[in-house]
Amino acid sequence: MEYLVKDISLAEKGEEKIYWAERNMPVLRIIREDFSRNKPLRDIKIGASLHVTKETAVLVETLRAGGAEVYLAPCNPLSTQDDVAAALAKRGVHVYAWRGMSREEYYWAIGKVVEAKPDVTMDDGADLLSTLHALYYSEEGFNVRVVKEKVGVTDANFVTEIVGGTEETTTGVLRLRAMERDGKLLYPVIAVNESRTKYLFDNRYGTGQSALDGIIRATNVLIAGKCVVVAGYGWVGRGIALRARGLGARVIITEVDPIRALEALYDGFEVKTMSEAARMGDIFITATGDISVVRREHFELMKDGAILANAGHFNVEISLKDLEEISVSKRKLRDYIEEYTLKDGRRIYLLAEGRLVNLVAAEGHPSEVMDMSFSNQALAVKYLVENKGALGRKVYTLPLEIDAMIARLKLKSLGIKIDELTEEQKKYLESWEMGT
Repeated sequence: MEYLVKDISLAEKGEEKIYWAERNMPVLRIIREDFSRNKPLRDIKIGASLHVTKETAVLVETLRAGGAEVYLAPCNPLSTQDDVAAALAKRGVHVYAWRGMSREEYYWAIGKVVEAKPDVTMDDGADLLSTLHALYYSEEGFNVRVVKEKVGVTDANFVTEIVGGTEETTTGVLRLRAMERDGKLLYPVIAVNESRTKYLFDNRYGTGQSALDGIIRATNVLIAGKCVVVAGYGWVGRGIALRARGLGARVIITEVDPIRALEALYDGFEVKTMSEAARMGDIFITATGDISVVRREHFELMKDGAILANAGHFNVEISLKDLEEISVSKRKLRDYIEEYTLKDGRRIYLLAEGRLVNLVAAEGHPSEVMDMSFSNQALAVKYLVENKGALGRKVYTLPLEIDAMIARLKLKSLGIKIDELTEEQKKYLESWEMGT
């Protein structure tokens, strides 16, 4: 069994973490039981680029229970839980991941997944899918060079035979829709992020809690009384703003979308431009999926001691280039804090190297919320296999009935019953004749 992890002797500790996650992921356990009986993924090779965490381990074991062989690389160089990676390797998963990978090592790992020629891909940020496509189109880029030189894969002509893929996060879906728009997408992909049992809960409650958890673990600062600036009021931004306010912070929202900005205002938050908020904020949290949201012009306005954290997928939302250029010195203070000193003596503190603060400085989302997200992932893979050849080269959402089934299973696991429509009510909703 081929794998590469930091330390295989950490497997026992990883097993304990996986056990704890499984205890809190009842819906995925139910799906695993069904997969074990019916083997819907028999002889399917799955290539995944996901955060290698205890929750991902539960998903991987569910896929394997369905008959799949899994090749796993990370989707972030700093988010891998080394003990979990070791446990997966010992269980027989082809895992290539360790915490603190260099950029070259990161794309080497993705290259190992490419080398396996998967039937289905699973992404969180679309790095695996984009590397596959770049190889197919013979594009020249850092990822392609690493895969060619370090792994030895020179082309990806098999890509057109891939059954389909899944995408976990908002950033990845944006990339996929751009590829579809440009006519470049080579196989169908399900945007798991657009399932309601994913974005309404994972993005809002999961990131809302875990981002603040990461900031607190990294800094141990008191949130109460601080001015927290949240860039972006999508579902992630909503969750962060809600939790920051709950911890006693004064929250300012920055937005480019007028409807979301208005919603933030009506939800009781201050809404300002980043240039206005830069002078006021104690903690800045980016959650937009876009590049250079906080940049030089904003750094130059910030107060001494401002803290910068990112909750978006890639480390591009805070302009590290600008921060480096305007600083006269930099030093590491704690595991996940870097102090940048500006020319006038002000200090700005960057958390987790500008990467996902919840997964670098903490453990990511709670298992309970990932239960629904990864149930969507598992059922999306099953749906792709069952509909092999019937889907076009487009971005799809998972059928609503699957979304609703996951919600019903989650409610059942929590011991909650809900009402059902009577026949009279169904008829009323389906008719047009009945009026006042």
